[in-house]
Amino acid sequence: MVTPQAGDILHVTREASVQFLRPMMFRVIRVHDWPTYDGWVWLDGYQLNAAGDAVERRSIFVQRSGLRVVPDQAATRPRNAAPHAAAVQRPGSHNSRPTLHGRPAVAAVR
Repeated sequence: MVTPQAGDILHVTREASVQFLRPMMFRVIRVHDWPTYDGWVWLDGYQLNAAGDAVERRSIFVQRSGLRVVPDQAATRPRNAAPHAAAVQRPGSHNSRPTLHGRPAVAAVR
């Protein structure tokens, strides 16, 4: 039985509650300690789209036994794979100033 925690990403299906005919991914932001039926829990969080972006804030009432924790994507990425937002530097430019089209980028001060 899963004990969800803030920050967990869950795969929520019909096993968690009959209301989820269409499975969804859900990022937990709060687990309420409200009294409920044995094995059930109220969760606050965000429904995620296929890209992992939050699309809707929701409160859901689910059976803990029907929840599945999705492994952290960063932990499952191969060690030699670059992160999505990796900065690309040109050889020999590690100590140089930022440039714009080959010229130093200068912010105007007024």
